[in-house]
Amino acid sequence: MTDQEDFVQAIGEFCRREVDRKQGPHSDELYGKLADLGWLGLSLPEEYGGSGRGMSDLVLFLEETAFWRAPIGGFATTIIAAAAYEKFGSEQQKREILPAVVGGSVLAISMSEPEAGSDVGALSCRAERRGDGWVINGQKTWCSNAHYADHILLVARTSPGQGKHEGMTMFSVPAGVDGLAVHGIDTMGGKEVNDLYFTDCVLPADAVVGRVDHGWRQLMTGLNLERMILAAVMLGTARRAFEDALDYVRERRQFGKPIGSFQALRHRLADHATELECARLLVHDVARKIEESPDTSLPREASMAKLKATEFAKAMALDGMQLLGGYGYATEYGMEALLRSAVVSTVYGGTSEIQRDIIGKTYGL
Repeated sequence: MTDQEDFVQAIGEFCRREVDRKQGPHSDELYGKLADLGWLGLSLPEEYGGSGRGMSDLVLFLEETAFWRAPIGGFATTIIAAAAYEKFGSEQQKREILPAVVGGSVLAISMSEPEAGSDVGALSCRAERRGDGWVINGQKTWCSNAHYADHILLVARTSPGQGKHEGMTMFSVPAGVDGLAVHGIDTMGGKEVNDLYFTDCVLPADAVVGRVDHGWRQLMTGLNLERMILAAVMLGTARRAFEDALDYVRERRQFGKPIGSFQALRHRLADHATELECARLLVHDVARKIEESPDTSLPREASMAKLKATEFAKAMALDGMQLLGGYGYATEYGMEALLRSAVVSTVYGGTSEIQRDIIGKTYGL
């Protein structure tokens, strides 16, 4: 058995023992246990307490924890934000943030605004110099996990007179800072996302992450990671929807035999199995390519992985609802929760339409 097979087996054994589907989207208790195992620092450098493992292992961890429905909703945004601190943060910021992430600290990242969603370059939340620091004013929205994050990585406009992709800067915002109000947004999945209101929020000069006015360039370097995280989570979600549907049609009997024996359903599951294998091969192949060339931008491949995994997860969970019939709507069976997770995955982190546009542009279209 390879190291990765041992790793996957260990995740499965942990989740079978510790995961309770009633724990909600994020359990501090279970998150702490993962921290004790060293798994939250899987992709972070060893010098900051991490394991220094590559994209392939991170994808495996995300896929398996999603498959077992582990309540670690804060992990995805944490790793995305942590990567920005690792690449662009000062040594002081790295020493403060990264070991805390390994120990269970949650991070959020805030880009979207009411008038700036897919068009992130249209953001208008302002950061103005005042004395030795900065003053933030404006609204952010759809910020995942901000209500329990220890730090929020904020992208704000620092030089409004420049082009739309110029004059942005990243800031490290500690939770509970004066001038920041966090309000949860009611959604199908509960309150997992938030509106953020900045009113004369004062940050010190050393809150800048990276270079002033270079926030857009810094964001672009993280796109491979963000899309692969989302692809891996939805690959695991799709696997769970498929396995749950398969188990059900094997056991559910109508007209004297299991409903999975009917050709109409058997063929649908065969198609889903084929699509699942295609998604799995694509996601893991792109992860391997990124691991082999970590400094190479792979916009086409990463967008393909995100597009394929999220769209298939949505289609699989939706048909899983149909295959389970009335039981698909029962929270006891969990398919409705998988559908809620899968539907929004085609929106956040760049919509499916944006991913298709990116892929098309890589072909000169």
